[in-house]
Amino acid sequence: MPDDFGALTELGGAAAIEMVASALAERGARPDKCHNCGTPVIGAFCAHCGQEHDSHRRSVMGLARDVFGEVATFDSRILRTIVALLFLPGEIAKAFRDGRPRRYVPAFRIYLFSSLVFFLVLGISGIAIMQFRLVATPAQIVTDANGRSYLVTKDEGRIPIPKWGVGANGPHYTIGMEVHFLRRIGSIHTFLAPQARAKLDEDRRHAMNEPSKSAWETWLRRRLFAMTETLANDPAAINRPLTEWIPRVLFVLLPLFALLLAAFYWRQRKSYYFVDHLIFSLNLHSFLFVVILVAGAFAQIVPGEDVAWGVLAVTGLYFLIALKRFYAQNWLWTATKFVCVSFLYTTLFVLPALAAIIVVSLLDL
Repeated sequence: MPDDFGALTELGGAAAIEMVASALAERGARPDKCHNCGTPVIGAFCAHCGQEHDSHRRSVMGLARDVFGEVATFDSRILRTIVALLFLPGEIAKAFRDGRPRRYVPAFRIYLFSSLVFFLVLGISGIAIMQFRLVATPAQIVTDANGRSYLVTKDEGRIPIPKWGVGANGPHYTIGMEVHFLRRIGSIHTFLAPQARAKLDEDRRHAMNEPSKSAWETWLRRRLFAMTETLANDPAAINRPLTEWIPRVLFVLLPLFALLLAAFYWRQRKSYYFVDHLIFSLNLHSFLFVVILVAGAFAQIVPGEDVAWGVLAVTGLYFLIALKRFYAQNWLWTATKFVCVSFLYTTLFVLPALAAIIVVSLLDL
């Protein structure tokens, strides 16, 4: 049925063009034919295929005007898109919903470009998304009345240890990790005392010789010690698998965020289709790439904790204003949905996804 309707529409359009051409011919006008499809041309463009009637073959200046006109139009469109993305939250998604999408670069193209620039700039500047520095803390072994052994430190309290760790000789240490975001590769170093590194090597030998209950336990034990050894030599080693996994996971999070918006704006489903929520999601995550990229520059001179709070504050304010502009509800409803959507998206999707990415990346070392 849709094919028949399309065929009828195309046939009706062609018949209308023929009727207008005949009327012009009766009045002495001679409409030309489109050089692309052969349809009679009435006006500057072909009504059938969109081909411009005048190809400017006779004028170099005409060709130059076309080239500079296209470049100027393209540049102005990019400039409008950048301004709207950075300073007019929700405007690009609103333009799409209002039926004026050609004013801005398409949302999916913005997302691809911003993510590409994000990873490209980080790679060129040598900034790692995340680095882990190993920290060795001296500890003592204590045994309770039930025969269970623990490592005791001043800061971490009691930590259960396996049997192979109890019988090892020499001083004991707990190995912790400090996380550093958006710092230059090479600026974070792991300094393990010779005794701590020797203890780490000894624990690895004991662990490898300890009988395992399953092949899975053997594999996990080997991966954990290999990961520790890799991070001890290169705190930025995790950056490579992170850059591989983050784009993949984001492609899953984007529609999930759109579904969450669709659930909270279910009563407006006749006015806002799923594609509208998806465009909104694309633009919000594109803005997040830009914010994190700017934060990477500040992280070189400002403490990382302050930069992280700044990213959360800027992104949250942008999201709140974007919700108000795009969905046009009062501030009370907008603020309520902002809190609920932010909480659910962070706890149900972002944090589990981030934890999974980090675990998979560490095991991939």
